[in-house]
Amino acid sequence: MRLVTFKSQSGEPHVGVVRGQEIIDLTLWLPHQEPVLLADFDMVDLIAAIPEVWSQVSAALEANEIALKGADALVPMDESRLLAPIYRPRKNVFCLGRNYAEHAAESSRAFGEAAATLAPPQVPQYPAIFTKATTTINAPYGEIPYDPQVTEQLDWEAELAIVIGKAGKNIKREDAMSHIFGYMVLNDVSARDIQKRHGAQFFKGKSLDGTCPIGPWIVTAGEIEDPDNLELWTRVNGVEKQHDNTSSMLIDVRGIIEALSLGMTLEPGDIIATGTPAGVGFARTPPEYLQPGDVVECEVEKIGVIRNGVAEA
Repeated sequence: MRLVTFKSQSGEPHVGVVRGQEIIDLTLWLPHQEPVLLADFDMVDLIAAIPEVWSQVSAALEANEIALKGADALVPMDESRLLAPIYRPRKNVFCLGRNYAEHAAESSRAFGEAAATLAPPQVPQYPAIFTKATTTINAPYGEIPYDPQVTEQLDWEAELAIVIGKAGKNIKREDAMSHIFGYMVLNDVSARDIQKRHGAQFFKGKSLDGTCPIGPWIVTAGEIEDPDNLELWTRVNGVEKQHDNTSSMLIDVRGIIEALSLGMTLEPGDIIATGTPAGVGFARTPPEYLQPGDVVECEVEKIGVIRNGVAEA
């Protein structure tokens, strides 16, 4: 199942489920189902209510076309109307740093760290964790703002994103998968000059407005047999920059959830970015950064592609 948030004819964000080349507008459909379990909801509300409304959402995919059209709940798929699936997160986006060995090594070299001369990174006992502000969220095909007075070193980072479905704290590794609602593609766009300026504190350089495109939809967990074996890519202006498999992650999906939930409750709708592979711009020779007019595509196998142009603010 692919769940989206899109701009309705009235201009308001609506939640939908993709069926073929159309979207079933759940915002209009669900309030008319018996019993009425959801009304005036966004994607996070839907995720939190899934145990109760899953059958209604599933039934929408089988609904009669005449009934759907009668409720104005059948909408043609249009990329330009897609918003971030979770366009208003309740919390910052959780992010893992240096979760691929080759990326950890290239980052150390680029930052001139002593560790760059040592053996390749091993699986860490504890992951490096930072967050991106909620205002970074951007649509899957939205424009990434470029303001040279703020940064001239915007960089790309394709990542698999986890969406939490069931709340939990101190989640054991063996129970982690039951807490996942689904997956998205995420681009952790980073301002490298700001990141360097603030030393080891990544937050500011990762939190400029519009620097977290996500989507294009949430693919529900049951559709992905093994999230630890997915190909992912970044292309800039059609040229491949990153290509790896999530099997290369130093800490896998179960380990990420176990580590993050230690002493901290994960809640429905929480977004977790699992890290990026090697091939980022600032670690290249010479360094490469996004410029106005560039188009950056991030793709994760079995999930989809997000495509974002860079536009000067």
